[in-house]
Amino acid sequence: MGKIPNDSCAIARSLGVLGERWTFLILREAVTGSSRFSEFRSGLGVAPDVLTERLNTLVTYGVMGKVPYREPGERARFSYVLTDAGRELLVVLLALQQWGDKHLPWPDGPSILRQVEGSGRPVHVGFIDDDGNEVAESSVALIPTAISPSRK
Repeated sequence: MGKIPNDSCAIARSLGVLGERWTFLILREAVTGSSRFSEFRSGLGVAPDVLTERLNTLVTYGVMGKVPYREPGERARFSYVLTDAGRELLVVLLALQQWGDKHLPWPDGPSILRQVEGSGRPVHVGFIDDDGNEVAESSVALIPTAISPSRK
């Protein structure tokens, strides 16, 4: 199971939960509609023990929730759904996709397009300020605080 490091850096703490390849692929599948163990397994080709461990980590840290269900004549099972915290990771997933499409392009083009529903206008991941204005990357300042690892 992922372990959150005792670190003032939010990136380091987040990677303690999310920083494994299968975790982001599970999240990708959840965002596109998978919720059952069998769906994740067939969509990813991941070993069952690895999938179980990753799902348990995501549930433990509140990224996904477990919802019981029972098919007629079958034992009770769980589906896995994104929590609010899990849905907030959509911007992270799409930023990774946008980066990969640009720097590691697939010969046949992107596998998923980011568009505004209804209009089909392209969507790009970027920075916005508290007033909703787009901010250029070159204008974003990273200001270390007193507890910043870079100040140690």
